[in-house]
Amino acid sequence: MVRTKFYLDTRKAAVTNDVNPLRINISQARKTAALPLDIQLSTRQWDPKAEKVQNHPQAMLLNKIIAQKKVEVDGIILKLQDDGSLATMTAVEIRDYVVAALTPADQPKPEKKPKEDPNTFLKWFDRFMERKKGRTNGIYDATRKRLVEWQKGEEALAKVKFEDIKVSWLEDFQDFLAETNTANSIAIHLRNIRAVVNYAIDNEVTTYYAFRRFKIKTEATRKRNFDIDTLRRIFKHQCAEEWQQKYLDFFKLSFMLVGINVVDLCRLTKISQGRVEYLRAKTHRPYSIKVESEAREIIDRYAGTELLVNFCENYANYRHFYNNLCKGLNEVKAQLGLEELTTYWARHSWATIARKLKISKDTIALALGHGSHTVTDIYIEEDMAEVDEANRKVLDYVLYGGTKSEAPAKKKRGRPRKNATPEADKEAA
Repeated sequence: MVRTKFYLDTRKAAVTNDVNPLRINISQARKTAALPLDIQLSTRQWDPKAEKVQNHPQAMLLNKIIAQKKVEVDGIILKLQDDGSLATMTAVEIRDYVVAALTPADQPKPEKKPKEDPNTFLKWFDRFMERKKGRTNGIYDATRKRLVEWQKGEEALAKVKFEDIKVSWLEDFQDFLAETNTANSIAIHLRNIRAVVNYAIDNEVTTYYAFRRFKIKTEATRKRNFDIDTLRRIFKHQCAEEWQQKYLDFFKLSFMLVGINVVDLCRLTKISQGRVEYLRAKTHRPYSIKVESEAREIIDRYAGTELLVNFCENYANYRHFYNNLCKGLNEVKAQLGLEELTTYWARHSWATIARKLKISKDTIALALGHGSHTVTDIYIEEDMAEVDEANRKVLDYVLYGGTKSEAPAKKKRGRPRKNATPEADKEAA
């Protein structure tokens, strides 16, 4: 619904000696455009509640002028509403149309800009991207940049309509990406486009869907899991330097907490009734993991002040810590003679070992947070009991050869010194 209201613009009153322009504000869909009236008033001469001129020698005349002007503006807007044009116009477009309609026939009318289509692919892409946060937003932004590059400018991309996204359009973009990207990287960009198209369909903007005939191709991802002997060797390894041990312990803790992601582990704040409970950063779904005694030992060793563990407390954000975590694990990788050592391997190794122990795929999916939104989510406590049992089996198999037992007594390690960090730590701290 379009609203019109008089407004005395006092934003520059201090530099204009309280001489302020009177305008008509035209509001549409929470956006406002101002229509100047060529009338200057002081704050004392304007009653904002009554929207009338006061304490002015020509108050009666001015009130008649502005009242007539508002009747004219409202009349023009009413005609736009009657012919069905108003619904798709922005506040600025309405203001510009009113200005043109009020301009006398013998005077040049303002140049009319071509009306923009509010339902172009790029506008809905940007709208969809705004709803994403953090890392996910960055992934969609990367797709947007490649589209702009392919179309040779944002102006060209802004003209693309959903009906233009045909199989041939997708194939051409795929060929463009193939010059510099792998098949799986290309698949990410194409899935992002598909997500935006689905979003537009859900909003009844389009019904065109080329992905019924266009298949997104991927390559099998190489396995990122350790065999049991290598994993046991990692868990038994003691680093020569304390700062290296910190990163290895982070890897161990991630594994013991069912392959928890770095960002989620860094954001944990407390243990409640023997569990860590949080919203997964990736899916924003509630999650709960039982803290086993082996994990509790590492948590106590690196107890944080505000966070559960202190790994991230000297960094601006978890990404800064993650960069140094990768460097630290590279040092440990060299000591162990491994080709790879990242937190992804902790997550994948947990899942692989769980499957080897005949744990069901449904339980593994739930453990990794891959469960779908279903009515059964209501029974989260019963479901997580299965995950607790699965995690205990995995830890027993890795740490004790498959026999459940208490963790062997270990010499208590002192809390790491705050300054016991690699050069990379000092730079990021």
